[in-house]
Amino acid sequence: MNPISILIPCYNEAPEILISTIESIKKSFESANTNNFEIIVINDGSKKYNYSDISIEKVLFIEHSANKGYGAALKTGIKHSKYDWIGITDADGTYPNHEFSTFMHYTSEFDMIVGARPWKSISALRKLPKFILTKFSSFLAGYKILDLNSGMRIFKKEMAMQFWGLYPNGFSFTSTITMGCVTNGYNLKYLTIDYNKREGKSHIHPIKDTLRFFTLVSRLALYFNPLKVFIPLSILFLALAIARGIRDYILVGSLGGMSLVLFFMAFQVFFFGLLADIVIKNKRN
Repeated sequence: MNPISILIPCYNEAPEILISTIESIKKSFESANTNNFEIIVINDGSKKYNYSDISIEKVLFIEHSANKGYGAALKTGIKHSKYDWIGITDADGTYPNHEFSTFMHYTSEFDMIVGARPWKSISALRKLPKFILTKFSSFLAGYKILDLNSGMRIFKKEMAMQFWGLYPNGFSFTSTITMGCVTNGYNLKYLTIDYNKREGKSHIHPIKDTLRFFTLVSRLALYFNPLKVFIPLSILFLALAIARGIRDYILVGSLGGMSLVLFFMAFQVFFFGLLADIVIKNKRN
């Protein structure tokens, strides 16, 4: 089994829940008869609890002096990790951390293994935004994404470093690495997992963070696959131009200025997309 560094971002989680999470991860690997793992807990400026008294074998605690965000905590953990495989999970008891050793069985074939949460476990308030976001990101990526931002996954450190400059400090780290993985030819494996009710208060705002996710996914699509954005926009302007042209011809017998403007915009957007695609491919090469 490949050695792995498991990262646990932590912000104001109850110590007993954090300890339970750590013990569950340790038991997972110990039951698989492997000692090639480390656990890194990143305390992201917690004020409610003090974790300095927690001392567990094979667990490294790293402190942020102030709250920097979920993505910033993971980036700190990756910088301090010593193994070529990285695993991430939450400290709130929602993910089945005893399954990590099962995830490791797929590391010979895949570059990232993600725990896909069942739809029944998603709250009613988040279900519709998550459904739309998942379909939208799947369209932009040209790949069926089952869970865009699952917080339980393992991935190659080398792959994660390729997109380092794109990771935000907030909650969108997982969305970014998912889009980067599927749009750059890496192999992704989804495993269906159980998802437990969170112990404690969630730090995610269902409306504000969903809008941020949509903005992020669109930006990543422009970076990784710009034609997926520009070609539909070009077709839309072309359809509007044709409709306006037919309307003008019926009413006045000639094309109006607006139809010509729409035609011009359609071709302009199309060629912008081609240029963006060329720039991205050259940058990758």
